[in-house]
Amino acid sequence: MARVLNITADGGSRGNPGPAAYGAVVTENGKILKELFAPLGIASNNVAEYSGLIAGLKAAHEIDPEATIHVKMDSKLVIEQMSGRWQIKHPDMRDLAKQARDIHPMSLITFTWIPRDENSHADRLANKALDGEVAETPYIQRNFLHGRLISGEVPTTIYLIRHGETPLTPERRFSGSGGSNPSLTEKGREQARAVAAELKKRSPKHLVVSPMQRTIETAEEISKVTGLEPVIDEDWTEASFGRWDGLTPYEVDEQFPDEYKAWVADPWYEQGGGESYAATAERAGSALRRIAAQYPGETVAVVTHNVVVKGSATVALSAPIDSIFHVDVAPCSITTIKIWPSDGLMALMSLSERAF
Repeated sequence: MARVLNITADGGSRGNPGPAAYGAVVTENGKILKELFAPLGIASNNVAEYSGLIAGLKAAHEIDPEATIHVKMDSKLVIEQMSGRWQIKHPDMRDLAKQARDIHPMSLITFTWIPRDENSHADRLANKALDGEVAETPYIQRNFLHGRLISGEVPTTIYLIRHGETPLTPERRFSGSGGSNPSLTEKGREQARAVAAELKKRSPKHLVVSPMQRTIETAEEISKVTGLEPVIDEDWTEASFGRWDGLTPYEVDEQFPDEYKAWVADPWYEQGGGESYAATAERAGSALRRIAAQYPGETVAVVTHNVVVKGSATVALSAPIDSIFHVDVAPCSITTIKIWPSDGLMALMSLSERAF
């Protein structure tokens, strides 16, 4: 006789997007079989809620791949989207919903919305993860990367390449998505050719590129050497620096002293009226997860920008977002991140490797 398992799941983000985590509980006849909770780095509430659902479904499927599963959550969005009653417009949510649907036969799953106070167990677990506690169950371990490295599962390898030098690079002038969109200097072209030669040795199968001029020109040099056709993806564009664009940090400090003080103290501050470092990191994390889902087990080169690479590194490490201020990325350097498609586990393998 088929087993009947119950899942309650939740997720939360302190900042939305902000530091996020999920919690999930699997029960049978009132007995707790699994308690799951883990931090997610920087993510939105909806991503955290879907992550809780995915963790719960994976655990239940491992217990019995033929079980009938009743899912209960206080997220109206997740319940209605998974039930097929609401359209899923956001691409990240579509990817997460697909991951959830692929875990267990959908014909064996029901989805029910419950009030928040009836979902307190999963909510409490998510908050434990946000507060830095680690699940005692062996299903989630702090040193789980070691086991993954010897598991035999092939991760998606992503090489993040910062573009080559532009006229604004030597003085470290802000150069965002709303600015002058400069081209490479001749030195920047030489850097691009050097990183292209290094990438040829690593044999990526796909080339993804930010739509900005300097990344396109860097990708052109890579394409000449590797033969890869660049695919433009706006999610990899640089952060916007608003009215700061074109200025050095020293000039910003002189002209906008209060704004400068707010920026160096808070990664959520929207510098110059643009996009905060934390928001850029959240965007980069979503783009990383999407590439892992789109190219499972493959190798992908991504030509992108300074703040995006720094944000990607903090996401891969599940580090506090403040740490983005402690990362520096050289022009045409390579930062390597591996992502295991089965559950999205990330590992930072290298940071700002110079190719010249």
